[in-house]
Amino acid sequence: MVFKCQEDSFLREFSSRVLHCEEAELPAPSGKGANLRGYSVVCEDTILFPEGGGQPCDFGYLAGKRVLNVVRKGDTAIHFVESAEPLNPGQEVRQEIDWERRKDHMQQHSGQHLVTALFEREYNMETKAWWLGSDTTYIELGAKDVSQEQLDCVERMANNLIASAKNVSVSVFKSVDNLSDEVTRATRGLPKDHVGPIRVVTIEDVEGNMCCGTHVTNLSQLQVIKMLNVEKTKNKLLVHFLVGDRVVKKLATSFKRELEMNIVLNGGPSSHLELLGKLQTNLKKYQRQVKSLLKDIAINEGEKLKSASLKPKYFFIHRTDGSDAEFLTNFLRAAGDLPDTFVFATSVDDSSNGQMILQGNPEVIGKLGGEVCELLGGKGNGKGSTYRAKITNTKNIKKAEALIVQHFGEIEQ
Repeated sequence: MVFKCQEDSFLREFSSRVLHCEEAELPAPSGKGANLRGYSVVCEDTILFPEGGGQPCDFGYLAGKRVLNVVRKGDTAIHFVESAEPLNPGQEVRQEIDWERRKDHMQQHSGQHLVTALFEREYNMETKAWWLGSDTTYIELGAKDVSQEQLDCVERMANNLIASAKNVSVSVFKSVDNLSDEVTRATRGLPKDHVGPIRVVTIEDVEGNMCCGTHVTNLSQLQVIKMLNVEKTKNKLLVHFLVGDRVVKKLATSFKRELEMNIVLNGGPSSHLELLGKLQTNLKKYQRQVKSLLKDIAINEGEKLKSASLKPKYFFIHRTDGSDAEFLTNFLRAAGDLPDTFVFATSVDDSSNGQMILQGNPEVIGKLGGEVCELLGGKGNGKGSTYRAKITNTKNIKKAEALIVQHFGEIEQ
């Protein structure tokens, strides 16, 4: 079946009769929260595109009730309608499209056809798959690499074709056997379980390709294409790009960020890289200085404990300005062997994560190490007179101190 949305992608409103309606649930976005309750509704026809061929579904309304998902099963489009009440079979309902979402999908999908065709025609690079994401669109090319020169060339040719206002037309054929020789035979634009007539989307003087998605009728409606970057991942070569309104939005976002950077860096865009380079150099210098100072502090604290005429039964030291195991190590090294003092030392950051070291009599370590580690949400182990752990619940440090104090208090009794 060819749906109404595939006959006329610019149709924003349409009336159709309800054929079937039953209770249904839709998983919550990102899998968080309770499932959404509503109804699965099938109409005689629909202007809301069901997900398929790499293109996400449309959103919109049926009889004023929000449609949050549309899927295709065979030649049937099933709408998930968020509603407390069902729609009645036989009822004539008004369908409305979320036009901004539809327009965006048409621009990205038609733009993908154009970019794919140019890579194949100019560089013999086949598109193996494509994805219309919420931020960018990308194609997976069957190639080892794409140069910046090739990206720039495809972008330039695509925008020239857009400026030439080439027509984009849709033809319907009963089967693959009826296709003309000019039509690309790859079925990358059709769902694997596609049934019924074959739609062919043709860009004038560029290509004809089988596809089930919604498209513009003229390349001028794409406005502009901007090639972004090449991503290599898991033996895949992905080429990211933007089409139409997404380019305008990206420009607006980038310009706003540029103005904010002008204020932060106290300089214009032409000097941003130079100013950031200076900041990085200064940051590395300050980090080295801080590291040296922290080492001096750790050594000083350790030597104070070592030189104390009367050694305490237990000693606590906690650093709260960053997780740094080296600080703890330097402290203990400077403190030296303290057989009669139980040391509880931590170094933590603002996220409740950090490092912990216990040092003392092996018997006491064996008794208290696991308890303190568990209390602080830690993961570690003890060996002899030392117990080290990474901790995740630094809010309980005071409770851990109380546990240690209680232990030595019981010994004194």
